[in-house]
Amino acid sequence: MDVVERANAERQRKWVKDQKVGEGAYAVVYRGRERSTGRKIAIKKIKVGQFKDGLDMSAIREVKYLRELKHQNVIDLLDVFSSKQNLNLVLEFLDTDLEQVIKDRSLVFLPADIKAWMAMTFRGLEFCHRNWILHRDLKPNNLLISADGQLKLADFGLARDFADPGYKMTCQVITRWYRPPELLFGCRYYSSAVDIWSVGCIFAELMLRTPYLPGETDMDQLKTIFRALGTPTEDDWPGHTKLPDYVPVGQFPKTPLRDLFTAASADALNLLTRCLAYDPKKRINAKDALHHPYFFAMPYPSHHSKLPKPAQKESNIPLEEVDGNVDFSGVGPGVKANPPNRLKRKFSSDEIGGETRSIARKLDFGQKGS
Repeated sequence: MDVVERANAERQRKWVKDQKVGEGAYAVVYRGRERSTGRKIAIKKIKVGQFKDGLDMSAIREVKYLRELKHQNVIDLLDVFSSKQNLNLVLEFLDTDLEQVIKDRSLVFLPADIKAWMAMTFRGLEFCHRNWILHRDLKPNNLLISADGQLKLADFGLARDFADPGYKMTCQVITRWYRPPELLFGCRYYSSAVDIWSVGCIFAELMLRTPYLPGETDMDQLKTIFRALGTPTEDDWPGHTKLPDYVPVGQFPKTPLRDLFTAASADALNLLTRCLAYDPKKRINAKDALHHPYFFAMPYPSHHSKLPKPAQKESNIPLEEVDGNVDFSGVGPGVKANPPNRLKRKFSSDEIGGETRSIARKLDFGQKGS
């Protein structure tokens, strides 16, 4: 056994796999523990042998970015080791996600609770953007919640760096309901504003307790957005008609957000409006969002330990099998399938670390792609 193999074996011995809590075509997730302390962890075993051209690039991305990102509002990658033909990611154990919280009708949200979840989301995202990393798949079931109530960004399989503004990127990212209109129109040059649109959709969902812009297809998604926010004009969004996949979608009037969000404060509506601006250049950035008056007005954000949470289950580690279009958002014997709101397709080529590869969307705590 050489030095590398010995080091890998030592890392593997640190962790114990317990109950399997979910399985998809390309990965299995286990609940586990640290051998020396008994600390709960999650182990995601990626079936490397499944990929004819080597390791799933989404797994490489997740390892790469989670090694770089250490923040209280980003999921913590504790270790990585190989076993036989598998790559194992050791992640901190997080027992629920924001989607489960939103769907649990037994829970009552206060404005201060929504403010706390939004503050933690923006804090984690600001840290990513400060380090030149786009998440590219923000949605409620990729916002995991720890036992003490801390919200953490998870699923970095679609993440990528954006330090070079002239670098072409795929537009086939972000789950459709949370995807900004520039990507739906085929934009290949974009920035952190795509994540901000997703956060705006999550903000609206927290207030409504139901998805805000649930389109059936990409074209229907655009119609759903325009019905809610009005068809953009050239003044609203200069140059959008020149985007590669632009097609006229129809003329819809602008409806005041107050008509739907009747209980929202003026500051909340202002922040929502700035997240959902059509022109990406006009969207608020994560740093400025954290200094928005919304977070400094009464009521102040709830302490994370006081936030509402579903009754404790055996464990809840979300993962998704796209090949079957099934979202396992619960675990154990009562695994349930949610209505499909996932993309089921192969994504176009994208450059990762100088290597261009055509890859399929794989399995993770959410959606993968290129």
